[in-house]
Amino acid sequence: MHMADALVAPAVAATMYACSTVAGGYSVKKVRLENDPKKIPVMGVMGAFVFATQMINFTIPGTGSSGHLCGGVLLAALLGPYGGFLTMIGVLLIQCLLFADGGLLALGCNIWNMAFYGCFIGALLIWKPLMKKGATKGKIVAASVAGCMITLQLGAFSVTLETLISGITELPFAAFVATMQPIHLAIGLVEGLITAAVLCFVHEARPELLWGVGSSRQEKEGKFSYKTTIAILVVSAAVIGGGISLFASANPDGLEWSMEQVAGTAELTASGGVYETAESIQSTTAVLPDYAFENSESAFGTSFSGIVGGAIVLGGCIGACYLLKLFRKQTENKE
Repeated sequence: MHMADALVAPAVAATMYACSTVAGGYSVKKVRLENDPKKIPVMGVMGAFVFATQMINFTIPGTGSSGHLCGGVLLAALLGPYGGFLTMIGVLLIQCLLFADGGLLALGCNIWNMAFYGCFIGALLIWKPLMKKGATKGKIVAASVAGCMITLQLGAFSVTLETLISGITELPFAAFVATMQPIHLAIGLVEGLITAAVLCFVHEARPELLWGVGSSRQEKEGKFSYKTTIAILVVSAAVIGGGISLFASANPDGLEWSMEQVAGTAELTASGGVYETAESIQSTTAVLPDYAFENSESAFGTSFSGIVGGAIVLGGCIGACYLLKLFRKQTENKE
């Protein structure tokens, strides 16, 4: 659901940049107050994991469309809404700058549509209330599916509003909404099941890594150590990004498919100095556009992008934690 620059007017783009920046600044403040150093590696590893899984488009049967994990609910369930939101910003920023996935002008919109709802609405209004009295596999599945479906609906609706306010006449609001919402409902269901599978693994492996889970009468003891659980997630991210990504669906994603249904094309154009500047910057920074070597169709380019991109996200998220001094105090780690 990464929006291209042509879908948003400069004024809308600036407004969404402002909204996302405010949410990001507030998240930095809240994460500093949480002061949980153990979240540092989890932010990096799960950022890399979400980056890798977003490379895998899964087919939506009978539609000719595909979808991919957004990851906001998954990250928030492990890092909380604030840490999850900051991690998603890192993922989307690297996708935009290094891989030209989503427009630079539209980055504020993409952060809001793909990260804000999943991390804040999904975590605070769906995940946390259901986990108030403790986590079970049933609750995890219910919270994951409901969270992903609802927040993806909100994100898809925001896309249609942003194009409406931007005056994109090729995408009439009523027709665009009627196309976007159903396809993203299906995508949200699949994302919810994938999210549930990952969180159920964490619940079995190291249940204390789940955020917002209240105490229960039967406290679970994890099957793996903290380091082993992190290592499994790192290896999984590398395998997904470097190998499984080669088998991603070639069908257009939900946004592109909806645009084709309504406008007859997924490639709208826009002219003006702001668009040209954004495109110029992005063309300079994007060393692996569309997750491939430039002017090459080699599968190795996809694998290389998945592994290197995941590593950059991992290092970038961890580096940002220290750069922003998110965890400044010394705390006594519990064994």
